[in-house]
Amino acid sequence: MESFADIRQRDGAPPDDVVIEMRDVYKSFGDNDVLTGISLAVREGTSSVVLGGSGSGKSVLIKHIVKLLQPDRGEVWVFGKRVDELDGDELDALRLSIGYLFQGGALFDSMTVYEQLDFYLDRHTELSREERDERIEETLSWVNLVHTADSYPAQLSGGQKKRIGLARAIILQPKILLYDEPTTGLDPVSVRTVSHLIVRLRDERGITSVAITHDLLCAEIIADSVHFLGKGRIIDKGSIEDLRRSDHPDVAEFFGRA
Repeated sequence: MESFADIRQRDGAPPDDVVIEMRDVYKSFGDNDVLTGISLAVREGTSSVVLGGSGSGKSVLIKHIVKLLQPDRGEVWVFGKRVDELDGDELDALRLSIGYLFQGGALFDSMTVYEQLDFYLDRHTELSREERDERIEETLSWVNLVHTADSYPAQLSGGQKKRIGLARAIILQPKILLYDEPTTGLDPVSVRTVSHLIVRLRDERGITSVAITHDLLCAEIIADSVHFLGKGRIIDKGSIEDLRRSDHPDVAEFFGRA
């Protein structure tokens, strides 16, 4: 398979330091207009957060980055490539460079933690058994859950499941991580634990991330920049403090200032 680095850059790409860009993206499902002209850019090595109320289209937005959804109109760029025009080996190469932490964890009930991680390494790498074992131990150490290697998901707490989901998302050493409500349903201590892991990934591994959330504690910890989604568009952006002071009525209401 052609490596992603070998795919030729097309005309009209964003600047090199912008690794994700959505340009005037529209998406509807029947008569339901979910995205009505989304534009945003994420710079390399930064952590961006998309805030918005339930049903605002946050999950729909993030799925376009890996072409789980195709825009009705607009452009989606990742690493200088038009994602909405990729398919086959090109799309596979891109997806292997991106980790995705799903809202529910999406762990396999019938697999142990070790088997969950080894499944991806066996399928997508040429590492030897010894090398896979080393990678798994290193990754579980990183999320402080080596002792859960032989456990099944039903034996894990909610916070542990999120951290194992994160371990699985980073096992292939991606350049980008996408987080779909990474702290939903967690207690405040677990929210902080998961959020600080996201920060460490940015600071220690240089991973670029996009997180969609309505959890303000998580956003405060991880965000370099914040985009607020409302009525299918980005209606405000800036730092978390910028948005706290925003005069836009939808943003003010979200922050409890209405």
